[in-house]
Amino acid sequence: MNDTNIRLVQCTRLKEQKPGLKRPPVPGDLGKRIYNEISIQAWEEWRKRQTMFINEYRLNLTEFEARQFLQDQMIAFLFEGNDAMPEGFVKK
Repeated sequence: MNDTNIRLVQCTRLKEQKPGLKRPPVPGDLGKRIYNEISIQAWEEWRKRQTMFINEYRLNLTEFEARQFLQDQMIAFLFEGNDAMPEGFVKK
């Protein structure tokens, strides 16, 4: 991919202009907002954090409550600057 194909966004999380995602990562208005306001770098940071939440809390993603919890955490992380780690998480 050459530089002319890179779409830049003013990343809400990182507070600077960065390459944006190629497509909305989730459906609906939230996906459009992420596509317009979140960089690839910030999205990858969220994906790592999401994995931590899933593993630490042993979330069952077939349950609505687990998916809603992750969505709430995602919004807080990407748009509200919340860097919360899973409760009791100890880095190894």
